[in-house]
Amino acid sequence: MLGDMMGMMGKLKEAKEKVKATRERLNTIELRELSEDKTIEVVLTANREIKAIHIDDSLLSDKNKLEEALVSTLNKAIKKAGEVHNAELKAVAKEGLPNIPGMDAFLK
Repeated sequence: MLGDMMGMMGKLKEAKEKVKATRERLNTIELRELSEDKTIEVVLTANREIKAIHIDDSLLSDKNKLEEALVSTLNKAIKKAGEVHNAELKAVAKEGLPNIPGMDAFLK
C-alpha cells in the first residue's frame, strides 16, 4: 500500500513537471488569425499572450469598423489558442497521471 502511494506521488510529481515544461513550450508556439476581410492580423502564443496586432491603414478612418473587426479577430484568435493550449495540456496530463476514477473531469 505504501509503495503504491509512493509510486503515485512520484507519477504526480513527474506529471507536474511535464505540465510545467509544456506551458513553457506553449509560449514558443505562435498562432495567427486574420479578420474575414484580411485587414487585421493577430499574433499570439498558445498560452494566449498577444504578441502583435497588425491593422491595415484602410481601417484607420472608420473607428466602428476597426473596433468590430478587432474584437471579432481577437475572440477567434483567443479561442484558437485556448483549443491548442487545452489539447496540449490534456495530452500531457493524461499521459502522466495515474488512472484515478473521476480524474477525467479535471482534464476538460
